[in-house]
Amino acid sequence: MSTVPPGPPGLDPVRLRAYLDRERPGLAGGPLTARLIEGGRSNLTYDVTDGRARWVVRRPPLGHVLATAHDMKREFRVISGLHPTRVPVPAPVLLCEDEEVLGAPFYVMEFVAGTPFRTAEELASLGPARTHAAVLRLVDTLVELHAVDPGAVGLGDFGRPEGFLDRQLRRWGKQLDASRNRDLPGIDELHAALGRELPDSPAPTVVHGDYRLDNVLIGGPDDEIRAVLDWEMSTLGDPLTDLGLLVMYGTELGIPGSPVSTTASAAGHPTTDEIVARYAAASGRDVSAVHWYTAFAWFKLAVILEGIHCRYTLGQTVGAGFDRIGELVPVFIQHGLSTLRKG
Repeated sequence: MSTVPPGPPGLDPVRLRAYLDRERPGLAGGPLTARLIEGGRSNLTYDVTDGRARWVVRRPPLGHVLATAHDMKREFRVISGLHPTRVPVPAPVLLCEDEEVLGAPFYVMEFVAGTPFRTAEELASLGPARTHAAVLRLVDTLVELHAVDPGAVGLGDFGRPEGFLDRQLRRWGKQLDASRNRDLPGIDELHAALGRELPDSPAPTVVHGDYRLDNVLIGGPDDEIRAVLDWEMSTLGDPLTDLGLLVMYGTELGIPGSPVSTTASAAGHPTTDEIVARYAAASGRDVSAVHWYTAFAWFKLAVILEGIHCRYTLGQTVGAGFDRIGELVPVFIQHGLSTLRKG
């Protein structure tokens, strides 16, 4: 008598199969096996197969308490809206809001083959010419996302774009206050300067919120962007926040062995000026305030890293690299300040 292997924490293959058989009869043709896809920072992602077909399941982290921070319906809604457009996203399969099935809401989407390039070392396998082209395709795909009419794809009420930048700045200021347990020279100066120089936002678009190379899958003979992933921070807002984050991740940190890395040092990687020029030419948007958006990205990441460092000092975080997160925060603060001054 054959038995189904137990699933990874957070996903019971037997219960999932029973649910799929009820909701989508015939979708799965055999017992399901699942594995946790490593590398996720928040929501849990699983590779699920019945031996002939593969899917991806997304659910909140184990023991989560803030449903609004891990809204599966919201993620499912945005990929459902974008799937018919030119933005490459996995095909949505189904959403389950019944917490009795897996212990939390979850959704199923198609499995897309491809590689998320997280470091300059990983990009070295492509070589300079392919690396250059791949990063520029990343910019082109961002332009496609920001060209989508939210109302036309059922996302017209997906966020509150009015006052978006001011709200973002206040939100991350509160996050900083919540994790502040040491002196951080320059962080208040950066936060205040960003508030004083708040730019006027262009027309709102769907914003990814965490757009970078390791949140897309690259594959095929032409290294195309096969899927944009991790939509948990998506909303309606200022599209240039996505561009600022992309520019930030295209800047070399210059810290050997850093637990947080960018891909900027890869041979052939476009310069930040190339990235901004490519976006401006293809989108037609005014990018003259890109320095503000990039400085805001440095501030936001500094706050996130300080939160991780704070949890580490309290013994609430374990794993490799967390002991060095704290030393990165001043580097991000200084990058933010110098970016604003140059601008």
